[in-house]
This record gives sequence, C-alpha cells and structure tokens, in this order.
Amino acid sequence: MRIAMIGSGYVGLVSGACLADFGHEVVCIDKDPEKIAALNEGRMPIYEPGLDALVAENVRQKRLAFSTDLKPAVAGAQAVFIAVGTPSRRGDGFADLSYVYAAAREIAEALTGYAVVVTKSTVPVGTGDEVERILREARPDLDIGVASNPEFLREGAAIGDFKRPDRIVIGAEDARAAAVMQEVYRPLYLNQAPILFTGRRTAELTKYAANAFLATKITFINEIADLCEQVGANVQEVARGIGLDNRIGGKFLHAGPGYGGSCFPKDTLALVKTAQDYGTPVRIVETVVAVNDQRKRAMARKVIAACGGSVRGKRVALLGLTFKPNTDDMRDAPSLSIIAGLQDAGARIVAYDPEGMEQARPLLQGVDYAEDAYACAEGADALVIVTEWNAFRALDLARLKATMAAPVLVDLRNVYASADAEQHGFAYAGIGVA
Repeated sequence: MRIAMIGSGYVGLVSGACLADFGHEVVCIDKDPEKIAALNEGRMPIYEPGLDALVAENVRQKRLAFSTDLKPAVAGAQAVFIAVGTPSRRGDGFADLSYVYAAAREIAEALTGYAVVVTKSTVPVGTGDEVERILREARPDLDIGVASNPEFLREGAAIGDFKRPDRIVIGAEDARAAAVMQEVYRPLYLNQAPILFTGRRTAELTKYAANAFLATKITFINEIADLCEQVGANVQEVARGIGLDNRIGGKFLHAGPGYGGSCFPKDTLALVKTAQDYGTPVRIVETVVAVNDQRKRAMARKVIAACGGSVRGKRVALLGLTFKPNTDDMRDAPSLSIIAGLQDAGARIVAYDPEGMEQARPLLQGVDYAEDAYACAEGADALVIVTEWNAFRALDLARLKATMAAPVLVDLRNVYASADAEQHGFAYAGIGVA
C-alpha cells in the first residue's frame, strides 16, 4: 500500500518506519526542513533503541522516504495518517488541535482519489468528526473515509510495541474505511494481533482512558509508598502482593518520583477538560493530576531531608534527567521540578544522563553536566538516582563513596536495596521503605 505519514516526530517516525518494514511504501512528511535533511542523512531526531537501523534498512529498500512536500506524498496514497503534535494548550490545558486541523486542510487539497485519512495523534473525542467536516467542506467532491487509530507506544520500547501490540484499535464509521485499515495492519493480523474495530469516538476515548488508568496506577502506588514510609512497611513488597492478583496486575506499580513524558501529563489533563466540557467530571483523574504535580516537587524536599534539612551551598549530583530510561525525552520529566526545588533551596546541581543532556540544557539553568556517573558523584554531598537507566543499576558503591564529600544516596527508583547501600557506608533513602 502507499501510505503518507504527516508528521515525523516520535509517533510519525516510529509508525512510518514500522509500516515500511511491513512492506508498505511510506513517505513521512514534516514542515521542518532541518529534520527532514537529517533523516535523509540517516540522523534520527529522537533517541529510540533500534530506530536508526530500522529507518536505514527501509530507506535502502526504497520503502521509506522523507520529504517536506506533502502534495505528491498524499496524491495517490490509500491511507494518510495525521501524526502531528497535540500539546496542552496554553491557558486552559485542553489539547491544541491546530496542527491536526491544518494538516487536514492540506490533505484535502492534495488528495486525488479515495483514501482513508487517519488520526494517529492523540486527540479528544469528536476530533475525527471535525477532521471529516474540514475535508468535506474543503473538497465536497472528495470520496474519503476518516478513521481513528490511536497509538499505544512506550518510549524506549516503541518498535516492539508497534510490531507486537497488545491490541490495535481502529475507529471507523463505514465498512470501506475499516477494510483499508485492516489491509494496513494485515501483517500483524496474520500474527494474531487483536484488532478491535469501534466507532471513531470510542477509539478516541479509548486512548485517553488507557493512559489515565495507567497514570492512576502509578499515582496510587506512589501514595501507598508515602504511607509505607510512615508505618514501617515496604512498598515493593506491597506492590508485589497486590500485583500478583490477576485483576490488578504488576505493571505500573513501581513507586517513584511521579510520571512524566509526552503522553500521561497532557492526556490526563485533556481528559479532565473534555469531561468538564461535557458536564461529567472525572474526579479520580483530576486528583491524579494534582497529586502527581505535587509529588515531583516533594521529591526535592525528600532530598533536602536526607541531607539533614538543608542543601544550601551543597553539591547535589543527579543521575538521570529524562522522564524514563531509553529515551532522550525531557517533557514533564520529574527531574525538572526536583532540580528547581533544590536550586530554590540553595543547592548546586551537577547531573549526568546517558542520552538526555542535550535536550536538558535549554530547559535548565545553572546546572553542571558530567561525563559519567562517577564524575557526577565526585565531591557531591548527596547522590540522587532520578531515572533508572541500566547504566546506574550496578554502580561500584565503594568507588562512589570514596569520591563523594558525604555518603548520602537518595534512590527515587529503588534501584538499590537499602541494606546493600548501608553496608557500603551510605545513608540511604528510598521510596516507600522505612
């Protein structure tokens, strides 16, 4: 099939490369000429394990191409995916759909025959209806279908998620559009990946509901972790105890400094705003948003407490800046709030992240950056593990202690057992352990 992918950001690039790997002919479009030039030279605009090799192979096979010119890519395409950004709108927190609607208007002018226009971006309920209205208003002569196909990709594991999905959700209002979408995903259907066909609005809401539920699990176990610290319980054992119940499951029950990234913060907020607009407020999700925002700042207070109540003039080393490992994404990363809180309290910050430092530099002021974990810890009064990169899981604790000014380890991901850290002479503070 011929496929046009409008948007070459995280979702568009990963989806386009994977669809090309299925054998489709895919052109990824982006308005940023520097990004397209970099992609044509084999340089990825994001860090995602395995993406560079996947892109290179499919470009070599002439199944994948990149361009700034939308018109020839859309003309003759059987499916046109909209995978542009939908950031939280400044002022009210609702999803900014201006890029989606602008793409729809451009697509309308470029289409030459029947095609299915697919919203891949995460969009509020009813967006597909508006996309269809824009298309038909611009070109009443068009024979088109409009579908919703939300993505469920985890940063750091996106290629595997696309090729071996838990499910594929397709929202379509007519059989012809559904048939085209089934053909797009036929290689996965042959591998028995579940395909769920729904109405468009149901598909749109399914994406928000999924992310809100996962964000709720994270926030729930974080609050239980706080309680564990007060009553002398261990949150890791509590999480295992409840996670072994098949009705609950063990995933997303890892206590930490709060969720971040490109999806959960904006999607939970957009769901809250949508529900308020329809007069059916989602009180649980509203609370999740509030608790998570407060938690990130509270982690700075946890570090301060571990340092004896004050960090003024002290050197605090942070390991990990990105919101999760195996990505360079700094969007809504807990490290941003933690660093701000520590700097407000007078701390001097040095940080190291395997992939995120270039992304972090424009977002952080007054931060020194180290070349590795040990250089980061040198002379520090406290070492804080913020992101659980594999490179931080087997550090030489004796070497760290020898190079630090004070042996304080604040482990916000519970990477190390408190007994091991204390055996090496550290004053240890974890999450949800007394």
